[in-house]
Amino acid sequence: MFENLSTKLDSIFKKLRGHGKLTEQNIQEALKEVKIALLEADVNFKVVKDFIQSIQERALGQEVMASLTPAQQLIKIVKEEMTSLMGGEEQRIHLSGSPPVPIMLVGLHGCGKTTTAGKLARYFKGKGKRPYLIPADVYRPAAIEQLQKLGEELRVDFYRPEASQAPLDICLKGREFALKGGYDLMLIDTAGRLHIDEALMLELREIKTHIRPKEVLLVADAMTGQDAVNIAKNFNERLGIDGIILTKMDGDARGGAALSIKSVTQKPIKFIGIGEKLDALEAFYPDRMASRILGMGDVFTLIEKAEAAFDERQAKELEKKIRKDSFTLEDFRDQLQQIKKMGSLESILGMIPGLSKMARGVGGLDVDEKALVRVEAVINSMTSKERANHMIINGSRRLRIARGSGTSVQEVNQLLKRYAEARKMMKRFAQMGTKGFGRGQVPFFS
Repeated sequence: MFENLSTKLDSIFKKLRGHGKLTEQNIQEALKEVKIALLEADVNFKVVKDFIQSIQERALGQEVMASLTPAQQLIKIVKEEMTSLMGGEEQRIHLSGSPPVPIMLVGLHGCGKTTTAGKLARYFKGKGKRPYLIPADVYRPAAIEQLQKLGEELRVDFYRPEASQAPLDICLKGREFALKGGYDLMLIDTAGRLHIDEALMLELREIKTHIRPKEVLLVADAMTGQDAVNIAKNFNERLGIDGIILTKMDGDARGGAALSIKSVTQKPIKFIGIGEKLDALEAFYPDRMASRILGMGDVFTLIEKAEAAFDERQAKELEKKIRKDSFTLEDFRDQLQQIKKMGSLESILGMIPGLSKMARGVGGLDVDEKALVRVEAVINSMTSKERANHMIINGSRRLRIARGSGTSVQEVNQLLKRYAEARKMMKRFAQMGTKGFGRGQVPFFS
């Protein structure tokens, strides 16, 4: 996400840090470069103009000029203004009211509405809610089957429309089933078009009038940049929306939509899609996103992902093993599997302050996702005795393990070396006593 913009901004601020004291000229030159970087990132021109003006007014005042660390103070202002630009605070989906609370998803064809409905169902199910899926897209081939398949995969109930049922009737009948079943909310997947037309809007307005959804959420493709912003503006003017879910953010190296859409529509981004998998959905926090863009990492989201991925019981067992210096290769493999649940290695590194800049661009870290697969294969090729005691793995055993895992002896040696280093580090943690670990914490990821 935002790779191009982040790289350019990092270069601009690096130059500023080289000046012990900032002058008006330094600041003006830097802001001119920031303006160009934002425009190249496909941010709306008016949004860029207002953004730069706000920073300039604050930067040329005493706030920066009288500061002991003027460059850092300027970056702080940019972060605060960028956070404000994207909405300021997290805006959650409102679920107050009599259940089942209706949530209506709208958007153009191909933006990812159906998959997003599944992702939201998984998200709310994880929060202890009982969601119900309603497939109201009768036009796109297999749209209904796709949503039902997602429901089956997630073990979330869904309405099964009858042949030739109209979209409004599907929603009304679906609501009856959701009410009888005692569900907390119903997620309505509506039809899209390749472009906004009156027939689409008429159908959506009809559903909105009769169902009276608590929230109408526009699903928009972040990779379309200013097109996504214009689509959001049109939907808001002709239908009225309450928030936006930006999909395909993981493939958006520019970020123009995310930085423009709130200012243009006055409607908040509520979620972002960061991958194709059903767990690849994040609540949108403007302050955290600003930190990511500016290469400051995103520790809070990293912690949340770790808490969701790591089982507390397993974490406590792991803590005991580390204290007793009995951390085996099997435990090592289990930890890698837990890390994989948190997302791609590149996204995890991007959330760690200091490593976020190294994880992108020329000269950055070489993030090899397949390396984890090879590590697992190596450990799986070992016997239970070898996993329990790595000291017995001699030359002939290493050759057998390499052949069994489809790797080389060198890769087996590298794994054993890394494992030994990890054990040493964990032993140092254990020797720190209670200061080293908190209750139920997992080393390195807590």
